[in-house]
Amino acid sequence: MRFETWSKSITTLDVDCLIVGVFEENELTEEARRIDHAAGGRLGKLIARGDFPGRAGETLLLADLPGLAARRVLLTGLGARKSFGRKPWRKACSSAIGALARTGVKSAAVALERPDAEALDDYYYGRGVAELTVSALYRINDLKSGKKPKAAALSQVLAGPVTRTSAAAVERGLAHGEALARAANVQRDLGNLPGNICTPRYLAEQARGLARRHRSLRVRVLDEPAMRREKMGCLLAVAQGSNEPPRLIVIEHRGGKSGAAPVVLVGKGVTFDSGGISLKPGADMDEMKYDMSGAAAVIASLSFAAEVKLPLNVVGIVGAVENMPDGKAIKPGDIVTSSSGQTVEILNTDAEGRLVLSDALHYARRFKPAAIIDMATLTGACVIALGHHHSGAFGNDEALVHELVEAGVRADDRAWPLPLTEEYTEQLKSNFADFANIGGRDGGAITAAAFLAKFTRGMSWAHLDIAGTAWQSGAHKGSTGRPTPLLADFLLRRAKL
Repeated sequence: MRFETWSKSITTLDVDCLIVGVFEENELTEEARRIDHAAGGRLGKLIARGDFPGRAGETLLLADLPGLAARRVLLTGLGARKSFGRKPWRKACSSAIGALARTGVKSAAVALERPDAEALDDYYYGRGVAELTVSALYRINDLKSGKKPKAAALSQVLAGPVTRTSAAAVERGLAHGEALARAANVQRDLGNLPGNICTPRYLAEQARGLARRHRSLRVRVLDEPAMRREKMGCLLAVAQGSNEPPRLIVIEHRGGKSGAAPVVLVGKGVTFDSGGISLKPGADMDEMKYDMSGAAAVIASLSFAAEVKLPLNVVGIVGAVENMPDGKAIKPGDIVTSSSGQTVEILNTDAEGRLVLSDALHYARRFKPAAIIDMATLTGACVIALGHHHSGAFGNDEALVHELVEAGVRADDRAWPLPLTEEYTEQLKSNFADFANIGGRDGGAITAAAFLAKFTRGMSWAHLDIAGTAWQSGAHKGSTGRPTPLLADFLLRRAKL
């Protein structure tokens, strides 16, 4: 895909298709009016007849209008003028690219009216065009035996109109948006794979492959004996019921100053979660292949850091295991010892993600991080609390949590802060160990975060519960690529890019 900017008159653009907007009030946008004037009023007549009502996301493709260098015009609905903002603009842009992907159009110029600069400045305009284009062209990595559909013909997208003063910001946004969307597609591809392919060892090989492609990356993989030497009793307890060996994957991007404290990203990589002895219900258990979405987001974020040559030190840590219920599996009532030396009573083997993360978080201490962020499809309770719209954000550093929430707003990948006060820690008390791995039904997402907090004392730490946002069910089942956009924006802002 080639992204460029355009600045000359829209009527002279020699592309296969021009993308312009129409509001519900039968109102042509400025660039659409220029086309209408050149075409002898064709668009105005069409709108006046009610042939295109301008509802948000609707499209209508017109061919061979007179007075234009372009061969086609795609009318795209922007919805009501009074409610037009960043979200309707994104919907319109995504719908337009999706419509063109079903045609033979090879080049297109985006000329959709923008919201005001406060909602969508030049940089985020360029970033949005590139991100939404790459995302709209994504094809799910299915394993069907039939003939694969052809890739979309679209290979060049121009964003504009830009002025001399805005061009640099739009071009920077285009570059970042393309890299961000490619990274999100890395997460999608990993998440969509079945558990018999995407195993802990497969994730490790993907990380090694990433390092072979990018010189800034270094990868280390700890196998089971190495983890035993690190005394990772919690992570290994989860893995012991599976024939698939666990892996701890460490990816380092060295883009900042030598010795500068890194940002550490930690991901839950349960490549399939049966629930263990606390077996999950059979319905929808196939979706537990997505329980490694946190790990996929870490790998995707490190690929993004390498691709944009982020001038920042970033470390990714992935705890990769399967959670299965065989004769060696941990049982409710078992007590295990974490690498931090703290003991944990297992009351529910389906609360395994926090066990995996506990040892991975403790391992992160050796990097003396400037900030540590973990992400995990951790609790159904977070889905109940926030639905599928926001990821849950927790932490021991309010400023860091606020950074992540603001990054989510900018990236249109939102998170919502939830409390993490000492009262929730009381729910984890155990008669037999330092604490239990669950704290009852009440505040389940928060007590899970409170468990993780016990392994992050003294570090600036935040936790993202992405159980409701990392994948979608139903007819469009698949990985969403979230929270990679949020993490990419956070890293860009940290790197001052």
